[in-house]
Amino acid sequence: MPFPIERKLVIGVASSALFDLRESHRVFLDSGEDGYRRYQEEHLDVLLKPGVAFPFIRGFLGINGRFRRRLPVEVVLLSRNSPETGLRVMKSIAHYQLAISRAAFVTGSSPYPYLPAFNAALFLSANDDDVRQALAAGHPAGLVLPAGPQVGDIHGAVEEPGDELRIAFDYDGVIANDEAEAVYKRNNDVNEFHTHETRHVAVPHGPGPFATLFRQLHAMQRIEARFARRQPGYRKLLRVAIVTARNAPSHERVVTTLKSWGVSADETFFLGGMDKARVLAVFKPHIFFDDQRDHLTTPVERVAMVHVPFGIANAPRDVAGPGAATAAPDDAEKPLRL
Repeated sequence: MPFPIERKLVIGVASSALFDLRESHRVFLDSGEDGYRRYQEEHLDVLLKPGVAFPFIRGFLGINGRFRRRLPVEVVLLSRNSPETGLRVMKSIAHYQLAISRAAFVTGSSPYPYLPAFNAALFLSANDDDVRQALAAGHPAGLVLPAGPQVGDIHGAVEEPGDELRIAFDYDGVIANDEAEAVYKRNNDVNEFHTHETRHVAVPHGPGPFATLFRQLHAMQRIEARFARRQPGYRKLLRVAIVTARNAPSHERVVTTLKSWGVSADETFFLGGMDKARVLAVFKPHIFFDDQRDHLTTPVERVAMVHVPFGIANAPRDVAGPGAATAAPDDAEKPLRL
């Protein structure tokens, strides 16, 4: 009987996001494919160090410990390596006791076309091209940014599987589409943006690239809520936050949208242009997703920062319509970023 992966909440992760492959990448750049293959063979038994997304992935797999009968989540390794050069990655996965048994090795190609085959609700990679191609094809993907030395021991962010797992999302261009952001960027006019959102307050936003992931996480939280009602003292595993630069009066349409979808967040922050790092430092998510690269430049200890290069915020300056996924420098002079 085929494995029912369509019933799982699946994350596809590239080896570049799961482990620290900076040295391997330098070898590839300096010595080419043959040198890279020799290097991996010579270092087959040298464990790879955890990468930026490692604590989140370990914590995510810990969800299965709370749902032992159903085992609702799955992580699949999606790698540009060949099976031979990927052996070191698989050995490191086994060493860290990560319950990852399924993998795709595509030998130099981008693995993103296989996301639907694995029912992936998210693809995490440190390869910018792979992430942009995935988003352009309509698949949810995020670029894991390097952690600076200020971020601390990223390996220690989840001490044990089964600890609380905290996930934070930006709203526009991540959970919702970028329709409203396109209105703002048309004239860089905050008042025009607020007027538009107030006028359309009863009209839910369309879904963004991570809407399905958000819904699936909320479904798990509803199950946890039932556990909590039946088991006094039950400690919830999942905690989800929305951290957006919106503020009143544009906050109301966010509430309208989430209510129409039948979902909610544990904590929602309407910051009105404040530095999001101030809230992230308190909430301490294991991972934070934002479509604005400049929201991810302030280091927050042990937080994996993930750029979602989707929509008008990442389009060339001569592209006016929403939904483009081509990168462009952010305009630091804009007073509001959603």
